[in-house]
Amino acid sequence: MIIDEAALGAYLEAHWPGFRGPVKAEKFAGGQSNPTFMLSHAGGRAVLRKKPPGQLLKSAHAVDREYRVMKALGGTAVPVPKMHVLCEDESVIGTAFYVMEFVDGRIIWDPAIPEVSNEQRSAIYDAMNAALAALHMVDPAAVGLADFGRPGNYFARQLSRWTEQYRASETEHLPDVDQVITWLERNLPPDDGRSSLVHGDYRIDNMIFAKSSPELLAILDWELSTIGHPFADIAYQCMHWRLPHAGSFRGLAGIDRKAVGIPTEQDYVARYCLRTGIDGIPNWDFYLAFSLFRMAAILQGVLKRALSGNASNPERAMQVKDNIPILARMAVDVIEKGP
Repeated sequence: MIIDEAALGAYLEAHWPGFRGPVKAEKFAGGQSNPTFMLSHAGGRAVLRKKPPGQLLKSAHAVDREYRVMKALGGTAVPVPKMHVLCEDESVIGTAFYVMEFVDGRIIWDPAIPEVSNEQRSAIYDAMNAALAALHMVDPAAVGLADFGRPGNYFARQLSRWTEQYRASETEHLPDVDQVITWLERNLPPDDGRSSLVHGDYRIDNMIFAKSSPELLAILDWELSTIGHPFADIAYQCMHWRLPHAGSFRGLAGIDRKAVGIPTEQDYVARYCLRTGIDGIPNWDFYLAFSLFRMAAILQGVLKRALSGNASNPERAMQVKDNIPILARMAVDVIEKGP
């Protein structure tokens, strides 16, 4: 995937105060949704995120939303990179894009974090917990995001959205998925009125930590962020406690969490509840099953893009094919056996 560096440099010189070209763009190897590039220029380094080429699913790859929410959170306790410029003119490099600060730190790909001590491992998980609580305590209106989503009936709307997107990208019939969708529709919790900013993909490899300390420097990949229900984020992250630690999955299942300083799911949720001032989270089985289905729907979209030739990382995209039925079966297990 090649970017017209001359056109990009000219645009940045016109719209990013202080920018000086020329600019060189080098694509990062990771990422499935929005292609991401390291920009090297006369003033240093920055990061560009763009929509992928080709026909895209409705409301997917919303780089404009990513830019807007991170810019709004810049003055809060939620760690985000500094935003430089948003370009919605597709004629510049072929798709909409934005440029943000390059945060010099480390991305942790393995949630077991084998390279650090138990003390640091515990501190990293606590930093993630604290940042999530901080996000959910932000008043959207106070940071200019009152219109960033619709409050109320969040899970009903999300279930409808992801069911629609799953069906739109479905490549084979999976009875487990049908069972999960039916159960979720019949077991929607009553709307409790809770509303907050939600990240939508809150997991350890969407964050940048300091190179030699547990400090969380920046939360990335806000494409799915909106005003929604905070329990969606906490359940989605805790889903990773249950995912396999094998193959292309990077979960914590089978790891002796206590022995390595990682909190149990129950302790992590309890710490979050303490920080946000709530007594607990009812209907936990629904939120976990929904998170597993939603992840299956996301991966189904990745697979469909790969088959259509539009994936950011085609080889890895094809590897997710086997993970979709695994996630569906895990959701069925939550439904049938309880959380």
